[in-house]
Amino acid sequence: MARRADASETASAALIALRSAGAADRALSEEAVTTAFARLQGELRPLLRHREGEVDYVDPPADGRPLPGEVAHAARAMVRAIVLPRLRIAWDCDGDNVLIEVRDRGLGAIDRNALTRQLSGRLHTLRGRIDIESIAGWGSRVTLTIPLDPRAARPDEDLLSTLNPRELEVLAHLAVGKRNRAIAEELGISQRTIKFHVASVLKKLEGANRGEAGAIGIRAGIASGKAHSSPRTG
Repeated sequence: MARRADASETASAALIALRSAGAADRALSEEAVTTAFARLQGELRPLLRHREGEVDYVDPPADGRPLPGEVAHAARAMVRAIVLPRLRIAWDCDGDNVLIEVRDRGLGAIDRNALTRQLSGRLHTLRGRIDIESIAGWGSRVTLTIPLDPRAARPDEDLLSTLNPRELEVLAHLAVGKRNRAIAEELGISQRTIKFHVASVLKKLEGANRGEAGAIGIRAGIASGKAHSSPRTG
């Protein structure tokens, strides 16, 4: 029970961290989608002061659903991280999600992997999704889909939230029955290090053995070859 309580506290701490960028965000439990978008423009202004006339803002619908505070803050932070030339920034709301599109008319040379890695932490916490299109000579488009309603917590997911990215990779291999030597070869690290990570995974999953840990990973949609993907949210 103590370990389960620790896991719940860790998951809660992850959400609290999303609100740590400013007192205003911490104080607000909800923001009107139009207010959240207007605040984004204000935050981008000093970053884009040398590119006036190159940014096209498309306002969200005035009657769109309010955004939970952590969603509004995280959405703005992710848009700030997407730096493209000749920006078009659009927000929309389909009733269940806030839909964010950042598009440019540049060379189509965006680094997909780097951007995905940069945003993966926030997206995983919020159960969001990123789609990236980049075509040489046409430009790039980044689309973020972030759910507005929290999903009921599942025990397995509470436990998985305590694992760091490397431990999730190891769990992905445990889920398909790989032994330490094979995992070490796949990840390019020593068997001793893998043994350490496996022990940490089993401890965080409340004393599960390798088979039980693998079953938890399978139920969450984690499988070898998808170690960098977020657990299934359906």
